[in-house]
Amino acid sequence: MRISLNELNATLKRSFEGMGYFVGTYEDAAQMVSWLEMHSEQGFSELERALPYVNDDDKAAVELLFEDASSAIVDCHGRSALNSLALVLDLAHAKALKAGIATLKVQHCHNRKFILKLLADCGRRGISMMAYWQNGTQPATEHVASIGAGERYPRYSEAVLKTGSRTLEKQTMTLICSDRVNIAAQLMSSPDDRVSWRTVEPDAFAATGRATLESGIEISEVLWQTLNQLGEKVLVENTEQSRRGAGGR
Repeated sequence: MRISLNELNATLKRSFEGMGYFVGTYEDAAQMVSWLEMHSEQGFSELERALPYVNDDDKAAVELLFEDASSAIVDCHGRSALNSLALVLDLAHAKALKAGIATLKVQHCHNRKFILKLLADCGRRGISMMAYWQNGTQPATEHVASIGAGERYPRYSEAVLKTGSRTLEKQTMTLICSDRVNIAAQLMSSPDDRVSWRTVEPDAFAATGRATLESGIEISEVLWQTLNQLGEKVLVENTEQSRRGAGGR
């Protein structure tokens, strides 16, 4: 089935609210998913992989393990990026404004690809940012994304690494943020360590987004039903009292 971006965002916000996300947090999460999908970066597939971690009421809150004037280490305690990374980027932004450049290490965070939407937000706020992370083990994949201050879309590269290549800690991400210099980023692995790789330039993100706005977004009936079921928890029971509260007489 095909839906509009507005329909998708409204349904996603209701779904995340139904899972206990707070105001602001469920709006950020909805936009992270829809941004990936409308720019052909498999937002729905990422969401389906994220579902085991999205409803994370049983997990500890995001914890600041260490900080100084220009750096910090943050533990997300197994939470999804959908319910933790916006807060982390606010911290990075604040440190960059004070120190000029800030470096953050994010630990135990799932679904980190959703940061692409947050990078776009940073660029429009006049902040340059780079994000680097690895996923999986068989095979491992390497990811790097960056955006310059004032830009609207990031540059994103992804590589599949050969078995036996050096890998980093699982579920970690490194962020570098600055309001004074633009931060360029590239894959750290050598070409000899890669099975394949691809890069998406800002112009490609822009063109894909425009095309999706015109054509709508394709979503499976199964996922659409799942999202609506998650959102049912926030619907008000249709009683005489609720009708009066909603303006009925």
